[in-house]
Amino acid sequence: MPINFQHKPGLVAYITCGDPDLDTSREVALAAIRAGADVLELGVPFSDPVADGPVIQAASDRAVRNGVRLGDVLHLAADIRREAPQAGMIAFSYFNPILRYGLDRFCDDSARAGLDGALVTDLPVEEADDYVEHMRSRRLATVFLATPTSTDERLKSVCDVCTGFVYAVSRTGVTGVRQQLAADASALVDRLRQFTKLPIAVGFGVSNPQQFGEVGGFADAAVVGTAIVQLIQKSGRGKSAAEAVAEFIGGLRAGASAAVKA
Repeated sequence: MPINFQHKPGLVAYITCGDPDLDTSREVALAAIRAGADVLELGVPFSDPVADGPVIQAASDRAVRNGVRLGDVLHLAADIRREAPQAGMIAFSYFNPILRYGLDRFCDDSARAGLDGALVTDLPVEEADDYVEHMRSRRLATVFLATPTSTDERLKSVCDVCTGFVYAVSRTGVTGVRQQLAADASALVDRLRQFTKLPIAVGFGVSNPQQFGEVGGFADAAVVGTAIVQLIQKSGRGKSAAEAVAEFIGGLRAGASAAVKA
């Protein structure tokens, strides 16, 4: 089942759960939803986040040191779902924590917590049959990454196993703030449109209103992660972090609206 984006462009907001603590993650998540985030990506802390840049790596390390594990993220998801029943919400994880937790248990507990699905960043589609089967049996969306270097054949394979939405990686490399979007992003979305009618969200580098509005011109949604994680780190705990993230998301939305009117 596709995940609905209420806005144009849609906004997928990533947070590293447990950085600086789970209570702050909860407040930030709810503030992000109220400010206009369509989908939350709840990042599961992992000791070796190879797809992430230094900002999210450091946040993940802090959360791991805080003792935050996959089970804690699922409990957090259930808490957020009670407060925000209409929001889109997926787990963002590497596969190792899921294997350790148990695939059946993960799917059962994700459904029970009210998650819409998951994105497993290091699970290639060629090895995902068992995971996809388990997720679909619980009506959970499976989101996979599509990259500019992929062949059309592989992009089709990615789209075939995606439900919810397709995550288009804007450039090669890891997550992180960039001054401008890669030229590959729009071309990748055009290629993906040949193989899917699902919403396409562009991530890896979207960090300001101009980029957010630019993505809205050719994709259905933008994923913003590093800029939010960085803001949380600077703002501290609790209400101050939540207010800073809400203001930032409001600025993204206002900037995108101004760009459309111009």
